[in-house]
Amino acid sequence: MGRGRITEANWEETGFHYTLSLIAGKYKMVILYCLMGYQPVRFNELQRYIGRISDKTLSQTLKELEADGLICRRAYPQIPPKVEYTLSQRGTSLMAVLDQLCLWGEEHRQ
Repeated sequence: MGRGRITEANWEETGFHYTLSLIAGKYKMVILYCLMGYQPVRFNELQRYIGRISDKTLSQTLKELEADGLICRRAYPQIPPKVEYTLSQRGTSLMAVLDQLCLWGEEHRQ
């Protein structure tokens, strides 16, 4: 499975570390999972799905996910502004990992 002995020197070079760096944070996986089920999604819809999240935190998290190539942002030239978010192809490929986390949780919930 490609797992060797992990040392401090090579931890940051592992695929596991890289993947965690993309999805780490309180809301990133929740946003990705919402987009998987409901895309395209507007900013206010995401806020409703997630619950207690500030505009600033949601905006910053979406910018990070977009910068990492996991989501796509589409702005429409209209007033009031309309912006929609969808999973990118790269983000869609990550959904298999999130699905496995979900399945594990269902099987091992106490």
